[in-house]
Amino acid sequence: MMDIDVTKGKTEPRSRGNLNPPEFNSIDEERRHGLERLASAFRMFAHFGFDEGLAGHITLRDPEHKDHFWVNPFGVHFGQMKVSDLLLVSHDGDIVIGDRPVNNAAFAIHSRLHMNHPDLNAAAHSHSMYGKTFSTMGRLLEPITQDSCAFFDNHVLFDDFTGVVLETSEGDRIAEALGDKKAAILKNHGLLTTGKTVDEAAWGFLSMDRCCQSQLMAETVGQMQRIPDDVAEVTRGQVGSPFGMWASYQPIYDLMVEKDDSFLN
Repeated sequence: MMDIDVTKGKTEPRSRGNLNPPEFNSIDEERRHGLERLASAFRMFAHFGFDEGLAGHITLRDPEHKDHFWVNPFGVHFGQMKVSDLLLVSHDGDIVIGDRPVNNAAFAIHSRLHMNHPDLNAAAHSHSMYGKTFSTMGRLLEPITQDSCAFFDNHVLFDDFTGVVLETSEGDRIAEALGDKKAAILKNHGLLTTGKTVDEAAWGFLSMDRCCQSQLMAETVGQMQRIPDDVAEVTRGQVGSPFGMWASYQPIYDLMVEKDDSFLN
């Protein structure tokens, strides 16, 4: 077991409306901040109905032990997740902090994402209603709204569904398919978003699911008016940058704190 105390570096409540990225004085502070954001992301997923039984996982690379990541334990509802529930898992599959089992699919997918993409620190996946529905179409999102431009030429389609992901070899294929993009539509499965922070990955998932809903609704009405590629690319830089995605999550975090701050325990 590693000598890590997740209570160290506990952060002070942020002031609402503060959109300045945090600065840390120690690894303990950085870790604690990340774990608070990770726990809040699960509460956010529950708030928006992204939970689906035992499915779904969000991970965060440990800031000190880069070949380890924090993840939700198997069988704990997103709406009850706390910092103290989170597991620290090595890329080899060893649970070094925590006494609950890890979701096999979470390990198969996320261990390979973190191994193959050292620039990404967080990843989110669940079986949200609109995301999984859109995934059955085997298509990418079109830039039809300002919000969907965040994903223009920045997501991929993984179209090789073989059932529940239990083998790391499939995690490798998902990581390879992702390439230098930030999100993926897993055909017949759901959505996967990534980022340098939990905030970025979590907001990306919420926004992507809503973009799936928007396109599904638009296609039932008739001909969609697609935003030109050059305009979509400029707009992506405005709404889909790492800072823009991070900043968009901050009001969500504030809402989760106000709604029920027990996730900080």
